[in-house]
Amino acid sequence: MILNISHKGKSYKVPLEGNEQLFLGKKIGDEIDIGLIAPGYKVKITGGSDTAGTPMRKDVHGSGKKYVLLSRGPGYRPKEKGIKKRKLVRGNTISNEIAQVNVVVIVEGETPLEQLFGKKEESS
Repeated sequence: MILNISHKGKSYKVPLEGNEQLFLGKKIGDEIDIGLIAPGYKVKITGGSDTAGTPMRKDVHGSGKKYVLLSRGPGYRPKEKGIKKRKLVRGNTISNEIAQVNVVVIVEGETPLEQLFGKKEESS
């Protein structure tokens, strides 16, 4: 599982070897203390995707895949206004099938993320 931490316009991809238990069973919108990975930091889960690239949605309950009728938001970007489509999305609960978890920093620690994780990637 990869943790994608966003903070001040930059993102840091951190592999979670052995620390997956922090996130299993948590939902989108939950706040988590990631002191084992980054001391002093607290993050909020904003989304993620599974191993096949299927995105998670906050309004779909559970951890399984479901087909839902979408007009906008994660998992569907309509080409014209008013178009709806049935798309496959994953629920809002993190399970073993999730490959990437997106989080945003809500409480900063003393050490900057740039020092902890080194290479940074610009968010677009």
